[in-house]
Amino acid sequence: MNANKIMYKPVGLIGGALAGVLAGIAFKQVWKLASGEPDAPKPTDERSHWPEILLAAALQGAIFAVVKAAVDRGGAQSFRRLTGKWPG
Repeated sequence: MNANKIMYKPVGLIGGALAGVLAGIAFKQVWKLASGEPDAPKPTDERSHWPEILLAAALQGAIFAVVKAAVDRGGAQSFRRLTGKWPG
């Protein structure tokens, strides 16, 4: 593992945690707007049906992936601005 990757590791860990929090907040808001319900269905909720559960999971996964990619890319660009080298 090269020095840039080692130096970037804490940035990546903090960014990953931040991405998870931001994605959770974004998903909750999108779900409220899309469904009118305050919370997404839980897979173990007996009253929820398959389509609703799978749609919620797909939407949550897509939002998480986009937010994580944006945070990772922003972190890498910031690292380069600070150090002059790309982390990866």
